[in-house]
Amino acid sequence: MPDMEKTLIFRTVREESPGVKWQSLFDYHWPAYEQWYLAEGERERPAYLACYNALSQHMPELLDTYRALCALAGGGDLAARLLSLYRPPPYITGCSQAVLARNDTTVLARNYDYPPELCEGTILYTNWNGRGVIAMSDCLWGVLDGINDRGLSVSLAFGGRKVVGEGFGAPIILRYILEFCDTVPEAAAVLARVPTHMAYNITVADAAGRYVTAMIAPDQRASIRRVPVATNHQKKIEWYAHALASETLIRERQLSILVDDESTTEERLVSAFFSPPLFRHDYRRGLGTVYTAVYRPRDGHAQYHWPGMWLKLSFDHFPEQQLTVRYGARGLNAG
Repeated sequence: MPDMEKTLIFRTVREESPGVKWQSLFDYHWPAYEQWYLAEGERERPAYLACYNALSQHMPELLDTYRALCALAGGGDLAARLLSLYRPPPYITGCSQAVLARNDTTVLARNYDYPPELCEGTILYTNWNGRGVIAMSDCLWGVLDGINDRGLSVSLAFGGRKVVGEGFGAPIILRYILEFCDTVPEAAAVLARVPTHMAYNITVADAAGRYVTAMIAPDQRASIRRVPVATNHQKKIEWYAHALASETLIRERQLSILVDDESTTEERLVSAFFSPPLFRHDYRRGLGTVYTAVYRPRDGHAQYHWPGMWLKLSFDHFPEQQLTVRYGARGLNAG
């Protein structure tokens, strides 16, 4: 069978307040998101009032931004329901993430493993609520990983469980954290109280060197511990086929060995994400590495890596540009 190459264009977009740039992103991605949102039938998705009430109850500080984005999206019922990210369709990612905290440095690094054609590829710099935020966008304003101008950094990974329930998609919870939290304790409080619709492992680090990983799910209380490593299972393996395909235990062990070794430097940790078992080429099954992200909470720096290419960004240096990445069975190339 011939190698089917997939191409993704990554863009850096800066827009302080919701406006025409975000609107153009919405217009571009909306057809695909509409199809995804209705894949199980419209009746499976919550009504607008349920979405609005859920946001109002759990993340009320987001409402002003939500209303502004809904207006830019045309004010339609379906778009407003999707943008709430309340009870969205289930979706499954891979991902590996780890924090290295030393006396002189803190770094949160992660690989995002997912079908490239389903990734937005937008690195968005905003200042919607008095905090600068640089984040890899998902679901039009959600966050896969990112950092705010206080140094708080976040990253998500699928939790490896099939359970689906009442709650929000993790990308909107991460957006909420970056918009309104400054520290790990503040972020942990959000992760403990805001309901999620699926199982996720959320890793958070801050400028003071603190970090936690929160294992959240709709059917149990959040487990929030000072653990620096997360892959795609929680306290035990429950979905064996996914665990085997994603090599979650192998990746967790690799990262644990690295962060537990006192001689591991920031450079050594980050370079490990560029090679197997952390870097994965399984694009046909949607488990290949789409990008590597590295956040430095103390410096406010964000880096995104592909073989032979990277973007180094900060709140003081964020040029708008684009990068084309080609994915195939033999690997990926950036140009």
